[in-house]
Amino acid sequence: MADKKIIAVLGATGAQGGGLVRAILADKNGGFAVRAITRDVNSDKARELAKAGAEVVAGDVDDLESLRKAFAGAHGVFGVTFFWAHFSPAKEIAHAANIAQAAKAAGVKHVIWSSLEDTRKWVPVSDNRMPTLQGNYKVPHFDAKGEADEQFKKLGLPLTILLASFYWDNAIMFGMGPHRGADGKLALTLPMSNKKLAAIAAGDIGKCAYGIFKSGDAWIGKTVGIAGEHLTGEQLAAGYAKALGEPVSYNAVSWDAYRGFGFPGAEDLGNMFQFYCDFEDYFCGARSLATSRSLNPELQTFDAWLAENKSRIPIEPKTAVTV
Repeated sequence: MADKKIIAVLGATGAQGGGLVRAILADKNGGFAVRAITRDVNSDKARELAKAGAEVVAGDVDDLESLRKAFAGAHGVFGVTFFWAHFSPAKEIAHAANIAQAAKAAGVKHVIWSSLEDTRKWVPVSDNRMPTLQGNYKVPHFDAKGEADEQFKKLGLPLTILLASFYWDNAIMFGMGPHRGADGKLALTLPMSNKKLAAIAAGDIGKCAYGIFKSGDAWIGKTVGIAGEHLTGEQLAAGYAKALGEPVSYNAVSWDAYRGFGFPGAEDLGNMFQFYCDFEDYFCGARSLATSRSLNPELQTFDAWLAENKSRIPIEPKTAVTV
């Protein structure tokens, strides 16, 4: 590791960070080594990373001093936070501040911050087209990350802001794939009308981040958005149908209906989908497929991702249906 540039990766056992760790480990001649940062160095996932060749180090975004130690001697830092662990914009911003301050203290040469748009720049809090949530947000898990960009900028860090997209893996992790109705038929429920959804395989986010690190200074001071494909709900349903071997209809519910589904974060996600639709041209345009593929030549299409992951998507068996 002594002759390689160390990339310190937060969220190393998660979707985005894990993809970056694997990308660095797979590139034996790439000139980079990986330091996987995790709260629990003794977890099964952490042990697997260590066995694969990663340096596994303890670090917690709630603990600034732990991050300073974890970043020491690193060339680069990949920063990511997980809103859905706490649903708190204030915590998101505090975590980002800790990452930024620790990176500054360590003198790293390149920080990639996994962020999202602050949707209030398009839909102010005073705009009633969608509900205001938690007092001051439209899409809290977007807005907090976008607001947190300033934590990095104000310290003058050598920064690349990475704008990710909707994960296809949400079908596995959060049950956002097709479901079987009382009629025994599969349907994909999304409030996307006829608009395109910019989405990506979660593991490809880390591979794109690695492409940014490999580009040296080329992306410092810039914002780059990434996606695997831009597809409508009808196209997504058709992809699922092909992969699963049975028809899948597209159930284009309204944003209000989705906000009313009642699961934790439903209002946040309903507003998110409305933002996707109302600003489709901007959102997809900010996530160039050509740029994404230039950073990650192995970028997966939706069909390719489904071919590899369809067995992991929870689908209710036909025999369980009551008619």
